[in-house]
Amino acid sequence: MAPRIDPRNRAFAEFRFYEELNDFLAAEVRRKAFPVAIDRARSVKDAIESVGVPHTEVDLILVDGASVGFGYVLHGGERVAVYPVFERLDIAPLLHLRPRPLREPRFVADTHLGKLARHLRSAGFDCLWENDFRDEEIIAYSVAKKRIILTRDLGILKHNVVERGHFVHATESGAQLREVVRTFQLENSLRPFTRCRACNLELREIEKESVAERLPLAVRLRFDRFTECPQCSRVFWQGTHYERLGRLLRRVAE
Repeated sequence: MAPRIDPRNRAFAEFRFYEELNDFLAAEVRRKAFPVAIDRARSVKDAIESVGVPHTEVDLILVDGASVGFGYVLHGGERVAVYPVFERLDIAPLLHLRPRPLREPRFVADTHLGKLARHLRSAGFDCLWENDFRDEEIIAYSVAKKRIILTRDLGILKHNVVERGHFVHATESGAQLREVVRTFQLENSLRPFTRCRACNLELREIEKESVAERLPLAVRLRFDRFTECPQCSRVFWQGTHYERLGRLLRRVAE
């Protein structure tokens, strides 16, 4: 049984995390109430992140039944309930802690998520990624351009200035794509093969005659529709790679 908090003990507050937020916790405290040290006074954000949950994953905090912001100061003896984003329950009267969803979601991915970044681009989403991105650069892009950070590094998401971010739980790139699409409810926003997988720029349609000399003979004979990246000048057509990615994107949209 989880330990209970004695109201006379001002050194701890009792925390309970809900739904997928439990994935960030140690196994022995998942889905149960447990004490978190307060040490005189501590912001609720600091207390939440001290047990491993990044603030970017939190949408609602209740302290003794009242909704509060991240800056709320705990003094000990409180009971704190922490929730992720609500998809089916209307909590409009309460204090949402996540920023409003972006009209056109844009992402910046950390160095370990190159395959995910390319999959997102193939699905039509703007996703910055470089294999030498430093944490400071990722945070700066997120703050300045309102990009959602995608990462498997909890440390990035715990920076105070970061508002938009998601810890990617899956390890396989296809599963990561499904996770991101479902987390941000992007099933109806997929625009397959409209963006360059390498450069992240939107592709432009191009006449076959203008690129014919750059195409393999078999491609010239079989295909008539082509797109081109305005930056790297790569030419794209609906070949086997297109079909393979198309199957992945159809599974994501299901």
